[in-house]
Amino acid sequence: MPRKTADITRSPPRRRTASRKDADRPGADGTPRVPGPGEGKRGEQGYLGYLLRQAHAAVRLKMERMLADLGVTSPQFAVLTMLNAYPGLSGADVARLTFLTPQTVGVIIRNLERDGRIVMTPHPVHGRIQQWALTPRGATLLKACRERVLELEKRLTKGLDGKAETTIRRWLAGIAAELQES
Repeated sequence: MPRKTADITRSPPRRRTASRKDADRPGADGTPRVPGPGEGKRGEQGYLGYLLRQAHAAVRLKMERMLADLGVTSPQFAVLTMLNAYPGLSGADVARLTFLTPQTVGVIIRNLERDGRIVMTPHPVHGRIQQWALTPRGATLLKACRERVLELEKRLTKGLDGKAETTIRRWLAGIAAELQES
């Protein structure tokens, strides 16, 4: 059964009336104006780490909205994706791969197992380690999720040629590898 989403009051989309150079200036009443994405320090002048986090937050929010009617959250999608790619992972492995806490993954795994989306098998050597894999029902759910997420990925790569997309993918993967080693 899909989870119910809370009614959230959303502000209307911002109109870009001010120029980027006006992003840091106070409003007419003297209160600071919060710049929109792409403006001031939230744009090309911003710290790279902040810009990565801003982009991640925007992608995650969009993904949450795209998957909501399927009853799937972004972290659940990540868990399903990793279990599809690497069947037999332990909960600890899933937590590391999805950047989620072991406690969060534990809750997600319990819920996915309860709903018949994944199944546990004991590790053949280490009996205390539980290995997880998708069920056919979980694979069907993941397929529906992936169709929607692929739409988002197409939107992310709109305007990029293959070479630029490959460069960005290598750059992002390289950041992760480089910073994890140091």
